[in-house]
Amino acid sequence: MTKLKIIAFDGTEFDIEAENGSTVMENAVRNGVPGIEAECGGACACATCHVYVDEEWAEIVGPPGPMEEDMLDFAYDVRPTSRLSCQIRVSDDLDGVTLQVPARQG
Repeated sequence: MTKLKIIAFDGTEFDIEAENGSTVMENAVRNGVPGIEAECGGACACATCHVYVDEEWAEIVGPPGPMEEDMLDFAYDVRPTSRLSCQIRVSDDLDGVTLQVPARQG
């Protein structure tokens, strides 16, 4: 299992053990992380699962794809390390990754 740390907008930390192949969004929803609304259910058709990838993990997680970039246009307070958590697949490479939920979603 891959360990994820997701920090909610209020500072509450969620240490989650995630199965490889799942998405960060699926795991955040399953573990009740506040602020991850996931209105489209992971179809990359909204921006309600927006997260900030910790700077030291940005290169490992990688940049958003073209469709994801389009959806990030609808997100609130987009930053260089912004990603949609539905588009981040869990793998061994992400073991220990830290992500933060913004104060509000798009």
